[in-house]
Amino acid sequence: MNSIILAIIVIPVLEIYLLIKIGSQIGAITTILLIFTTAIIGIYYAKYEGLNTLRSGFSQLSRNETPAYEVISGAAIAFAAILLIIPGFLTDLLGFLLIFPITRKIIFGNFTKKFKSKRDIKNNFIDGEFEDIDDDNDKKV
Repeated sequence: MNSIILAIIVIPVLEIYLLIKIGSQIGAITTILLIFTTAIIGIYYAKYEGLNTLRSGFSQLSRNETPAYEVISGAAIAFAAILLIIPGFLTDLLGFLLIFPITRKIIFGNFTKKFKSKRDIKNNFIDGEFEDIDDDNDKKV
């Protein structure tokens, strides 16, 4: 709970600081245009990556595989789109890190390994033979 309150306070302070610093270097109008440009490009790229993730998830479902990475990736893309809508350079940086597939695999690679190992354990079968015994050969007391 305390980390959430801390993040609610610290993130806007860092965003305002970065906006002031970058705005003083490149100008106010350029800073505002840069913020809108990153938001628009990020939203379109999030849509593109989201559709790719959805396609990949459906193809894995058709092969009877668990789309664990695709589920995590879809949630990360949605969160990244929200971060890109929020004005600021820090949230844009985090949003772009979550949208690019390479960094997403690095961040969420450990989660999919855990899901795949559990699935492999469930699919282990014991092979054996059996013999059907007729009731005529049973001894009745």
